[in-house]
Amino acid sequence: MVYKIEKKDAVLFFTIHRPEKKNAINYEVMSGLKKAIGQAAEDDEIKAFVVTGSGHDAFCSGGDVQAFHSLKTSKEAHGMLSEMGEIVYDLSTLSKITVALINGTAIGGGCEIAAACDFRIAYPGVKMGFVQANLAITTGWGGGTLLYERLQASHALQILTTAGLYSAEELMNKRFIDYIVQEKTLEAAIGQLQPILLKNVHVLSAYKKMLIEKWKRGDLQERMKMEIEECSLLWEKEAHHEAVERFLNSPTRKNTKS
Repeated sequence: MVYKIEKKDAVLFFTIHRPEKKNAINYEVMSGLKKAIGQAAEDDEIKAFVVTGSGHDAFCSGGDVQAFHSLKTSKEAHGMLSEMGEIVYDLSTLSKITVALINGTAIGGGCEIAAACDFRIAYPGVKMGFVQANLAITTGWGGGTLLYERLQASHALQILTTAGLYSAEELMNKRFIDYIVQEKTLEAAIGQLQPILLKNVHVLSAYKKMLIEKWKRGDLQERMKMEIEECSLLWEKEAHHEAVERFLNSPTRKNTKS
């Protein structure tokens, strides 16, 4: 199984379990995340939904380049991007508190998943980056749109256009990371949520619905769909396919066998 769904008290955990692939997203992980979001929505005992990665090296390295390498045209790419985009939208509008527990490197789509969550808790020293521009595409799951909702516009634009890696500490200064826990344990991370978890589940849901209503009135879903459309158009261009080939054939990647 490439993912785990576990309920602990009032928290539902979704763990991407592909450590050999740096917890990259494939279709099976997508299906599991959709299932877990639905489970969290339907369970009245759940106060928080936490997304994390297996191990300590990677939170999520985004879309599995090998799994999606066969997608060549805009139409082919749009199918995958739209499917994951709907999942990311459902995550962002889940009427429970959502948390990205960033236990290791998060790049590309991994950062989009993190942007969909209400809070981001990171271990010290982890690196994160919206690196899609290095592959000659934009964010394609709605994460760019969500980043503009989370951050000051100039900070979001800088992060997206530089396509660089930032430390958790740097991203905390930009207000993307909410907490850094020095002790790299699940217990320490969840400890940051205790003031929230002590509250009544219906109160938490009511506050979350206020945010969801704000986003709906601001056409969040339509703006995310526009982002996905833009990415799919760039996907079929030669610049993207050449960048992917360079990535797949890079000596560093071959040495890590990721």
